[in-house]
Amino acid sequence: MTASNPTISLIDAVMSRRSIRGFLPDPVPRETLERVFEIAQQAPSNCNTQPWKAFVASGETREIICEKFLQRHTRAAPQRPDFDYVSRFEGEYRHRQVACAIALYDEMGITREDKEGRLYAVRRNFEFFDAPHIMFLGMDRSFGATIALDVGIYAQTLMLTMQAFGISSCAMGSMRAYPDLVRETFDLDENIGILLGISFGYEDKEINANRTCTAREPVSNIVTFRG
Repeated sequence: MTASNPTISLIDAVMSRRSIRGFLPDPVPRETLERVFEIAQQAPSNCNTQPWKAFVASGETREIICEKFLQRHTRAAPQRPDFDYVSRFEGEYRHRQVACAIALYDEMGITREDKEGRLYAVRRNFEFFDAPHIMFLGMDRSFGATIALDVGIYAQTLMLTMQAFGISSCAMGSMRAYPDLVRETFDLDENIGILLGISFGYEDKEINANRTCTAREPVSNIVTFRG
């Protein structure tokens, strides 16, 4: 693998990408990261506004912000996200959410009755799954759902590009919990809101959670064709 050449095709990246929850400590070379972000910048957006803001913490900065997130989580500090989000799913969406949790906990050896194990699984989010890099994705707080869609398209473009370069990732809604810590770390204006985080690096294949596989619905259940 070199900084300018991906290792797999786009289709292979789409089919092989999954959420990785355990990383090796080895950082991704800066040259590779810059190439990956350069490619991801080609993501489409409404009127080409490119509304996303990306903030990457590595090395000492990563350690500092991780410790701050852990402190907040450990003392159960109230979460104050910048944007509203669904806290509970219902119907078919709840079914898929539960199936995902079962698949993950089964691989981690956590039973339904294992309260401490479940708390540990949540804590791993705030440890960034030991990833050497954590990125926070945001946008202007005056923007609404339509512009947030553009940020989501950028996030997917970025994670697929990472996958093509052999870099694993995990999108993390939990990173919206304490946006003030992100603004403090990166000296951001209050107008910048945080939507999600993405931990990334090289997969640690010894981590049981990384064996988790989730199913996808058949196209016939999702797509309606007419004419």
